[in-house]
Amino acid sequence: MRTKNFAYHLLALFVIAATVLSACGGGGAASNYDWSTATSAADGGGMDALIAAAKAEGTLNVIALPEDWCNYGEAISTFGTKYGITVNSITPDAGSADELQAIIDNKENKGPQAPDVIDVGPAFGPQAKDQGLLAPYKVETWESLDGVKDADGYFYTDYNGVLVFEVNLDVITDVPQDWADLLDPKYAGQVALAGDPRSSNQAAQTVYAAALANGGSLDNIQPGLDYFKQLNEAGNLLPLIANTGTIGKGETPITFQWNYLALANNDTFAGNPPLEIVYPASVNWGGFYLQAVSAYAPNPAAARLWQEFLYSDEGQLIWMKGYCAPARLADMLERGVVPEDLAAKMPDPAILASSVVPSGDQLSAARELIKNEWDNVVGLDIK
Repeated sequence: MRTKNFAYHLLALFVIAATVLSACGGGGAASNYDWSTATSAADGGGMDALIAAAKAEGTLNVIALPEDWCNYGEAISTFGTKYGITVNSITPDAGSADELQAIIDNKENKGPQAPDVIDVGPAFGPQAKDQGLLAPYKVETWESLDGVKDADGYFYTDYNGVLVFEVNLDVITDVPQDWADLLDPKYAGQVALAGDPRSSNQAAQTVYAAALANGGSLDNIQPGLDYFKQLNEAGNLLPLIANTGTIGKGETPITFQWNYLALANNDTFAGNPPLEIVYPASVNWGGFYLQAVSAYAPNPAAARLWQEFLYSDEGQLIWMKGYCAPARLADMLERGVVPEDLAAKMPDPAILASSVVPSGDQLSAARELIKNEWDNVVGLDIK
């Protein structure tokens, strides 16, 4: 009996040991690790563990990512194919405010309408953090990221660009070169914003840029609202949100646009219609966006793997194909891993160097003023 009891207990010990080992990955983290708490891949056992967990989830929900915006179409398809993960792209034409609202509205929702990650304007990152909507996470390439980086990893710069006029030459023969030109009656019903200034980062920054072009400053945006009031009263400002389709059809022949979107449209149209991309003479307005993980992500591992992918060399190169200057551009150029054709797609260094870029606090203050005063001052519903 003693021998049989000894063998039984020995077998039990082996079973317990095997169970413990199977519950621990090679990186030392349990296979049922809660990735919603991970502030880095290392927290959950490393990249292999993160990839395995993301594949097990099998889904990623993204929001406000048009396929032609920074080449996100390729980023989404490449990520999905590489990891076998289905990417649900929610409301691609949504604005930054809509992204935050989507998190708020779907806190308890684990379905496809709940975004796992967001890509928002600079004012919206700090706001989302203050509202408790974000989870801190630092990608493995964190140290080589340039730009705005929250100290704890709640949000961080993803890419940069410069504001331009995108002009359809099939419709416009006398191309405007600066903000003041657009007030000319010959542009009646031909000028459009690429979003609603009350909710869109791009549109709000367009109003901000107009302020500097009309005697304002980074701390005085009122001239920008007054300018758009003039544009509206002149009958030049359209109540339409411009997009690739309306630009191509000539419905919004002059559009305020980030340079990378205008350049991507130029490639897409291939001369039909022909475009001219104008850097306004009076001010080079620089802008950037922020990347973040939702604190309520239904797919927390996939959300973090998406961040790792975007900030890898592979992901950064995909953004460059879409003319966006990514946060790790300097590091990658220094290491010689950027092909010459992609390096040539980056904005002129002189233009970037001379660009005016407001702080997050300045943008937050400007956004509040625009949201609260657009209806009173301008009085045009952009939709």
